[in-house]
Amino acid sequence: MNVNIEVGWKTQLKSEFEKPYFEQLANFIKEEYSKNTCYPKGADIFAAFDYCSFDDTKVVIIGQDPYHGIGQANGLCFSVNENIAMPPSLINIFKEIETDLGIPFPSNGNLQRWAKQGVLLLNATLTVQAHQAGSHQKRGWEQFTDEVIRVISDKKENVVFLLWGGFAKKKGIKIDKTKHHVLTSGHPSPLSANRGYWFGNKHFSKTNDYLKSKGETNINW
Repeated sequence: MNVNIEVGWKTQLKSEFEKPYFEQLANFIKEEYSKNTCYPKGADIFAAFDYCSFDDTKVVIIGQDPYHGIGQANGLCFSVNENIAMPPSLINIFKEIETDLGIPFPSNGNLQRWAKQGVLLLNATLTVQAHQAGSHQKRGWEQFTDEVIRVISDKKENVVFLLWGGFAKKKGIKIDKTKHHVLTSGHPSPLSANRGYWFGNKHFSKTNDYLKSKGETNINW
């Protein structure tokens, strides 16, 4: 199957795109997009990979589902387009960055600027039907994104994985911790953050400290 994705990722994932489950997934997605309103728009389904090449990837943040509200999802986990109000989890992410690094709140929630610096913003499921959270789960995306994580773990070194909440921690269970730096905390959603499981994790300064220790450039959060 010919998938339009950044060439480095295409090389690494070529065998995955040729597996029967992926063909079934692709057929399901085509049908869903033809019959229903789905997010993100078709051209942005693989945006996380297009903005952050395989070679450039040095930080991975794992989300669950794309946002399912009108115009929110842009193919990068936790990110929204410039003209869209920031969801609560993203607000809490920026609050932690402000406390941790003293970086003021940005004017918008589009995280393409992170992706271009080597942050892979990976949702476990890459598509969703409008207003139907989790509607495209268990169709094959999880198997595909498990393979993405495995490839990064196996083929690269010194990548920082940020695993926020129980779902992301389970998703990252096979990361080789002898080669990579794994940071875990509660999820930035209000339910978790307000119970004390998010704020103060200092993941953004810790990420930069680790990258610096390995001779890599910092992420400008």
